[in-house]
Amino acid sequence: MNRWHRYRAWLLLVVPAAFLADFGYLASRVWIEAGRNEARPAAVIVVFGAAEYRGRPSPVLRGRLDRALELYRRGLAGIIITTGGPGGDPDFTEAGVARNYLVAHGVPPESILVEDESASTSQTILDVVEIMSRHGMRTCLVVSDGYHLFRIKRHMRSKGIEAYGVPREVRVVMPVGLRVWATVKQVLGYMLWRIGVLL
Repeated sequence: MNRWHRYRAWLLLVVPAAFLADFGYLASRVWIEAGRNEARPAAVIVVFGAAEYRGRPSPVLRGRLDRALELYRRGLAGIIITTGGPGGDPDFTEAGVARNYLVAHGVPPESILVEDESASTSQTILDVVEIMSRHGMRTCLVVSDGYHLFRIKRHMRSKGIEAYGVPREVRVVMPVGLRVWATVKQVLGYMLWRIGVLL
């Protein structure tokens, strides 16, 4: 076997092994941080969008909003940013539905900022960072599903925002298979973001 063949064989062994090691490490971080509640005082609470049904929040979105209400009522932040674009519904946006829900539950309209154009996690982060920068905010509590938080926090910190994760309360435990798939998607999303691909 000549030197090139030995080198190629080495690459075929080492590169997949390095990828799997990195993937496994990131998956463990996603899994661990999914269950970590980092609630503390911050400049703003950021609620990541989820599905809405004809102007009403889906159970997932409602769970995120209820968590944001809890944080707001505890006085950990005086401003909430709701996020999410139309998502296929021409009459409503996730952010707008979220805002209406918060107002109906006692949050003053002037305490809510709305980001209602994004259609992906990465775009939401970029838009939220811009809003926060305009208002001189540098810290936030990120409210989403637990598996989502690792990726969001790392992306926001790369933009100079100190982000702390607060997972929504899960009333129905996700089956293990779905949790694994959600973790895999977030790891792949993070790895792609790390090389400049935004999802």
